[in-house]
Amino acid sequence: MQQGGLAGAGLVAARASAQMPGMKMAAGRPVAKSLDAMKLASFVDPLPLPVLQQPQGRRSSVTLGARDAPYYAVRIREIQDKLHRDLPPSRLFGYGATSAPVVFEARSNEGVLIDWINDLPAKHFLPLDAPHPGMEDAPPTRISTHMHGARVPAVSDGYPDNWYGPGKRRLEYYPNHQEATALWCHDHAMGVGRFNIFAGLMGWYLLRDDVEQALGLPSGKYELPLLIYDRSFTPQGQLYYPNPPDMGAWSQEFLGDAMVVNGKVRPYCEVEPRRYRLRIANTANSRFFALSLSNGQSFHVIGSDQGLLAAPVEATRLVLAPSERTDLIVDFSLARGENVLQSGEFDLMQFRVGKAGVADESYIPKVLRPIARIPEQSAVRTRVLTLNEYDNDSGMAMVMLLNRKHWVDPVTEVMKLGTTEIWSLANLTQDTHPIHLHMVRFQVLDRRPFAVGDYLATNALPLRYTGPALPPPPHEMGWKDVVQCPPGTVTRIIVPFEPYVGRYVWHCHILEHEANDMMRPYDIIA
Repeated sequence: MQQGGLAGAGLVAARASAQMPGMKMAAGRPVAKSLDAMKLASFVDPLPLPVLQQPQGRRSSVTLGARDAPYYAVRIREIQDKLHRDLPPSRLFGYGATSAPVVFEARSNEGVLIDWINDLPAKHFLPLDAPHPGMEDAPPTRISTHMHGARVPAVSDGYPDNWYGPGKRRLEYYPNHQEATALWCHDHAMGVGRFNIFAGLMGWYLLRDDVEQALGLPSGKYELPLLIYDRSFTPQGQLYYPNPPDMGAWSQEFLGDAMVVNGKVRPYCEVEPRRYRLRIANTANSRFFALSLSNGQSFHVIGSDQGLLAAPVEATRLVLAPSERTDLIVDFSLARGENVLQSGEFDLMQFRVGKAGVADESYIPKVLRPIARIPEQSAVRTRVLTLNEYDNDSGMAMVMLLNRKHWVDPVTEVMKLGTTEIWSLANLTQDTHPIHLHMVRFQVLDRRPFAVGDYLATNALPLRYTGPALPPPPHEMGWKDVVQCPPGTVTRIIVPFEPYVGRYVWHCHILEHEANDMMRPYDIIA
């Protein structure tokens, strides 16, 4: 049996304060600034299902190249909703009217227009960072919506600097020239993206095609899209983000004590004793989730970030990094009574499995979708790119960089449209970083340990490897847009740079790292 997950994937928490988020020290004693969410009753709220969005007619856009496409108008607003039975309504930002995620459904090769309308108030309800240089007059509630995993022209990618404030709107076009997969939308505005996502700006975008629909997978009410993330609350039941943090000049990671699924803290879901398809996205700021079922039963992984795998992979545990998605089939006929989806020591949600037998016409095919592996010799270039971490003089705050470059530095990664490159991501830090490339999809080649100290002493290539290259586990053998890069390891990916030219972004998807300053632009040129 294959075990999902990567060695070292949980190391993202290695530098996290020993205190819980929201605790500070006063005269040697901890003083609570946040509610102890572990004391909230578990499994008292039903799981909210994503709210399907309906188009408001059809439109064209000559500028964006859209002809007679379904048109959606999404008003982004401040809302209030209860995230737990025993909490008061919390202030949130939403693409919809409740804490439940919205979901768009589209078909491959049928484009969609979405009008993202900023109806937020002028003031943010979370404590923001000091403005970046040159952004002192930027509105606190600016937004820039990114469709994560979408292969889109640069003008519709949600570039961080393409933000706009309240009262403004932006029409984006998603051509959907890609295979069936689960994408998710979230905010990406420079300087406030992590706060906007924390406030609730995230949702689903499910792309369908004929190949997927012909497989006989569980569908309809037997397909459950699940956004999983963590949060903390003030004693008054409002969202709590420690900024400025209790230790350091910025929050190096955020780890909350309330596990949230689809907008509710540790909910329950009544299911029939049959196969279900679970579409799971980790939308947490920093937390990795090691997914398993409480009875130890296995499940089948049938897809990853960019769609179906070639064949199902049986597993009992799967580590999901921030922004990674997985596609699972769980047979609840093997767990009559109840079962709990867990992550390590945390319960995420409870499945209440019915006892009466039911008909189940779904099945798990032995073959899902052909996936040709990209030959390494097709790459026109190999780049060694470092993942860096630097302390400042106080020894408390630090800056996280890609290839020793800040966001504002000139672009250094320029690729020609239609070419393929190998990126060797050399992690010099103590964290596992989930690295995301906008617009493109890629395949994981291998991971290999190297002598970090030797490189740091000289900052010169070549790297000295200290062990053999290990191939990716079976659940990583499909198309990806996020890759886990363990510490002290070179993670190699092979990337076809297609199908659009323009300026895009690559970054660590730990949102606190991305904001400080682990994000870089890259260009694809004709």
